Amino acid sequence: MAYWLFKSEPSTWSWDQQVEAGEGGTFWNGVRNHLAKKQMQAMQVGERGFFYHSNEGKAVVGIVEVIRPYYPDHTDESGRFGMVDVRAVAPMPRPVTLDAIKAEAALKEMALVTNSRLSVQPVTEAEWATVCAMGGFDAR
Repeated sequence: MAYWLFKSEPSTWSWDQQVEAGEGGTFWNGVRNHLAKKQMQAMQVGERGFFYHSNEGKAVVGIVEVIRPYYPDHTDESGRFGMVDVRAVAPMPRPVTLDAIKAEAALKEMALVTNSRLSVQPVTEAEWATVCAMGGFDAR
């Protein structure tokens, strides 16, 4: 199983809105970066990701699950980009801030630290376990 990180500005799409979408989840659209596109194309149903509030808050605030694999993004007029659907799984008991992630030696190579502008990022199994532990989330 692969793990991911999905970044969203809370003023655009917040964790609370993701939770309100319920079990049916919602599409993760608007990604216009080719590397992020490749990450989403690799996603499989059932894989999990961190929901990260960017710009405002700068913290991992929840866990989401991919519920539909990559398909065309209806908001992309060029037809070059796609999206996946995700649903909220659980809030992070303690949000894990970007500062805390940067301060953790085990996370120094995490894409969030080394390529912070990328809106959809891979997360290694070790990074997943570390961030979950930092946030008090039982990753089993």
